[in-house]
Amino acid sequence: MTNRARAAGPSHPLIGREAHLGKLAAKAAAACAGQPQLIVLDGPAGVGKTSLLRAALDDGGPCDGMTVLYGACRAIDSGSGYSGVRALFGPLNLTARRGRASSLLAGNARHALPALAPDRVDGDTAPGATYPALNGLYWLAAGLMADRPLALALDDVHWCDERSLRWLDFLLRRADGMPLLVVLARRTASERTAGPALADLVAHHRSLALHVPALSARDVETLVRQTFPEAPPQPSFVGALTAVTGGSPLELQRILHKLRTTGVSPDDAGARRVTELGGRAVAASVREALEGQPAGVREVARALAVLGPERPEHLAALAGVSVVQAEEAVDVLRRSALVQPDRMELAHDLVRAAVLSRVGSAALADLRTRAAQLLSDVGRSPEQIAGQLLLLPRADRPWMTAVLLDAAAQAEQRGAPEAAARYLERVMEAGPGTPEIRMRLAGVLSETDPARSLTLLHEALALTGDVRTRATIAVRFALTCLRVQRSPEGARVLTEALDALHAALGTAPEPADRELLTLAEATLLIVGADEKSTLPAVRERAALLSPPPGDTFAQRQQLAMLAVLTATDGRSAAESVRQARRALRSPGAEPGAWSLLPASLALSLADETGEALDALETVLRDSRRTAAVWTYVLALSTRAFVHLDQGGVPQALADAQSALDLLGEGNWGEGAVLPQIACALALTEHGEPGRAEEVLGTIKRPRIEAFAWEYHWYLMARARARYECGDPESALELLRTCGDSLDRTGLVNPVLAPWWLDAACLLAESGRFDEARAVAGHGAGPAERWGTPRALGYAALARGVATPGPEGTAALREAVRRLAASPARAEHARSLLLLGRALQADGAPGEARR
Repeated sequence: MTNRARAAGPSHPLIGREAHLGKLAAKAAAACAGQPQLIVLDGPAGVGKTSLLRAALDDGGPCDGMTVLYGACRAIDSGSGYSGVRALFGPLNLTARRGRASSLLAGNARHALPALAPDRVDGDTAPGATYPALNGLYWLAAGLMADRPLALALDDVHWCDERSLRWLDFLLRRADGMPLLVVLARRTASERTAGPALADLVAHHRSLALHVPALSARDVETLVRQTFPEAPPQPSFVGALTAVTGGSPLELQRILHKLRTTGVSPDDAGARRVTELGGRAVAASVREALEGQPAGVREVARALAVLGPERPEHLAALAGVSVVQAEEAVDVLRRSALVQPDRMELAHDLVRAAVLSRVGSAALADLRTRAAQLLSDVGRSPEQIAGQLLLLPRADRPWMTAVLLDAAAQAEQRGAPEAAARYLERVMEAGPGTPEIRMRLAGVLSETDPARSLTLLHEALALTGDVRTRATIAVRFALTCLRVQRSPEGARVLTEALDALHAALGTAPEPADRELLTLAEATLLIVGADEKSTLPAVRERAALLSPPPGDTFAQRQQLAMLAVLTATDGRSAAESVRQARRALRSPGAEPGAWSLLPASLALSLADETGEALDALETVLRDSRRTAAVWTYVLALSTRAFVHLDQGGVPQALADAQSALDLLGEGNWGEGAVLPQIACALALTEHGEPGRAEEVLGTIKRPRIEAFAWEYHWYLMARARARYECGDPESALELLRTCGDSLDRTGLVNPVLAPWWLDAACLLAESGRFDEARAVAGHGAGPAERWGTPRALGYAALARGVATPGPEGTAALREAVRRLAASPARAEHARSLLLLGRALQADGAPGEARR
């Protein structure tokens, strides 16, 4: 299963590259031993990167014995998601309806299908999901590596689409112990289509950078001796040739071919002839080869330059000649070394550029337009047609807009958001300002570029006056603000849109309008509850709402947030649980993530951890299916907190670490804090407070003190780590800061961030019992009102440690009894330990041992 054919271009002798081949061989050997390797070949156009790749991949080369997949990226395909992947895997014919290689797409590898064939979809995954295709391609590569070590060589990677590079990054992150070699060849000083994806790929992995330089004068002399074996070259000839070509192997080959065929010798006269020919031998030789040919040959060359490898009848149609004439023209071009010897493709990109350099900009735009129309007529996919349209100065005709929109839909369907965004950007450039296109583009960019998504939604709001459309846009705007820690702005915009919608619809809206109102209200509760500054207004608004029955998606979302707000008030655990359960179990509508996540929090605060874990498992399952990475990270982090409450430190640590790993693979900026907090709490419980503080030190979110939830959990994590590191005073200061902030914010639930319990235990340990009792009393009232076994157990535990003697021992007995009936396994263990110590102090060692 080796694909070396595509690496075979014009035969150029490999000279002066022995050291490069040696380094490639060493890296290939390491890869075969289970140490994944990334190599980046870098050099100017025509320097021989492809020839070096070919030598490495050929039988007997450094990659001998490996499964070798070679692909070359093309400018025309750079806008199409996964085009680089298709270049690599295409020759294996995996997507053929019948083919022996199709067994490689069994199991999880079947999810690679949308990446391998633009017109195929994966029925098991949601449209627009990116993770399934990435994961499917990983399993496809793993299947190949099960047989033999795998070498993936991607040429001209400066034109690679971003999604293919993201997959290579995805693969390398998971390749520990796998026999994998990835070799990328890129041109220096070129415009990079892939943007930051290529830089990220190289930066995230220990890559070997191999610069491929121009040939030295000694290497040029060797090449001249091979070309003119019968006549030793004169130094003047070698010097002139080196100066004129700059040591470029491609330029050298062209000019030496020209000299040899015209009878020039490598002597002083030949040196003068070299000087006369001058530089840019490729462009000059292409121009000379075409000038003496009939118009039909030149038109076929231009058609090849625009279409790339194509069937003769399609080249003929674009060139305006017959199929026979097109085939004859290709033969003529091949004899002039302008076309590859083994396939219908120009010999090099420099040849392509030289062919098109004589075509005016207007004529070239017309040629590409006709090429797009031709591809459409022969039934090519919208993305293939759009590849031509993206190269036009403007794509503003109605049929072009339709093609670009279809291409965007196709790219979205198979999880290539970068490609979809590129098509939609061109539609926006060409068309009048419409909110619909901006909303669609904002949706595509919501995961990869939320800041740009916000800008587009702002523009969409400015372009519409319809209250329903504005409310719909405002909902998306507010949720995107939540992602980038701009919740107050989102709450403000959504409040304005919601108030306008209420005023326009009156007191008896239609069912569809009522659902939109409910969705906007629910979203406002979600976004407004994020920061301390907006939480009071959200609470006031929530107090005026009647809990809905939970029959629709929006009603479930609203119920879930009402359950959380009820829990934060600490008044009625039973009411909070009722609302959460209705949000999860009401018939007639599937709950979404913003129903499940808040409901799980409310349930866990009320000791219903089994139901909370079930809800979180649903979020994890759905977000895996839809590739909603941010939602998946939130669910993993939340589940880590629940595991910690239950004493499941290993499970919590595993979830938190998985969330951190996912954050490391995405572009999440400075917003993430929950995974770090959960990981730090778990590490402290695991006896590694130093590592916990290191993890907390990676949190970079600005204004963390402004956030209503994460700030208090962050302070708790820091305090516990500080205490275990032997600094109880700093820990106590952090706990008091947490308590003061909770009071100011109005978050009175006693188990949300039980600073008072930790502070009471710390003060009692230091013998400061009066202070400990005062702190314990701070939590006693809220715990009594909340009334769950955990809350009451916490209050008894705090009271017990703060009260020496029999009265305190009795409180500790109560704490043990109540916590045994709660999910708080870690605190139950602590209460047993403290009770044993108290019994020892009371003179009852036998009972203490029991």
